[in-house]
Amino acid sequence: MADRVVLAYSGGLETSVGIGWLRDLTGKEVVALAVDVGQGGEDLEVIRQRALDCGAVESVVVDAKDEFADDYLVPALRANARHQKRYPLVSALSRPLIAEHLAVTARQLGADTVAHGCTGTGNDQVRFATAVAAIAPDLSVVAPVRDLALSRDQAVAYAQEHGLPVRQSEYSVDQNVWGRAVETGYLDDPWNAPDEALYAYTQDPTVARDPDEVTITFEQGVPVAIDGQRFSVLRTVQELNALAGRHGVGRIDVVEDRLVGIKSREVYEAPAATALITAHEELENLTLERDVGRYKRGVEADWADLVHDGLWFSGLKRSLDAFIDDTQQYVSGDVRLQLHGGRATVTGRRSEQSLYDYELVTNDFDQSAARGFVDIWALPSRIAARRDRAN
Repeated sequence: MADRVVLAYSGGLETSVGIGWLRDLTGKEVVALAVDVGQGGEDLEVIRQRALDCGAVESVVVDAKDEFADDYLVPALRANARHQKRYPLVSALSRPLIAEHLAVTARQLGADTVAHGCTGTGNDQVRFATAVAAIAPDLSVVAPVRDLALSRDQAVAYAQEHGLPVRQSEYSVDQNVWGRAVETGYLDDPWNAPDEALYAYTQDPTVARDPDEVTITFEQGVPVAIDGQRFSVLRTVQELNALAGRHGVGRIDVVEDRLVGIKSREVYEAPAATALITAHEELENLTLERDVGRYKRGVEADWADLVHDGLWFSGLKRSLDAFIDDTQQYVSGDVRLQLHGGRATVTGRRSEQSLYDYELVTNDFDQSAARGFVDIWALPSRIAARRDRAN
């Protein structure tokens, strides 16, 4: 039905009032789509009903937790993906998945328009629009909050005026099973320290606790077990969120560069992501050839930038995926972590695919061969130094 628009619905303030704004902006009936990517919090049936109470003609809920873990978190982990070397792409990873379900739902309903609740200052507007363009270029994308230049105060006033059943928060929060992102409010001043009350995935790391030790097993770069017990990827992430979160692992306070050219201050919690990336990187140190590891670090930065910038479905991203996938064929083994005081510290690693040769390290290395190697390695520097002195 072309007279309908499918809205990516979170249950929060902006998307709840966005249902009415969308009707005003497009003249179309609104279908709300909530995608479960492991965000927890409110029951999705409550969110589904809220959308109907806010004026949606239909409310759809999709359980995509395992899809998110297997098809989005695994590639991100294999890429050790962290934007600006700090945070593990919490929101950016969920947007292409939500966009896929927006497109599928729109096609099922015969709708020609999809919508999201993003503002004009953030990155998500780009991620949604770019993903939809790559998946379903025939669909139009609208953003009522941005397109009508509506403020948060106006959203609150609209909700109160129309008696909408929405909860208000002093922060803007986006979360999924990979982590939690908090912004706005007093955090907009980058000098203000985060209040302990804003954290939900992690406990205070300064509180004295005994350390926990955990062993994570990987097969070709994919986490498959904790302390010998096999889990799905989703369950592995959930278990580590609890284990690492108890010790305050994965708190990240960062000023980031947005696509629109401004800087923003974000506070993230990503306990499982932090622990898993730490372990995975260490297993790669054990199993990847030196030049492959060096080159991969540059690929990882490019991969993270592409995903952050909304280019999950780009040709370059697909090509980088092929390289990363090839590097993971020997990344199998165990990594032991100590979780304590906000840190995930590697204390042991082992692999049948290890390139670490104990005998070479301790006994068998022919040290007499090193002198000639060092002389040859230093030769270009020696020749260049002679030229420099002559000039």
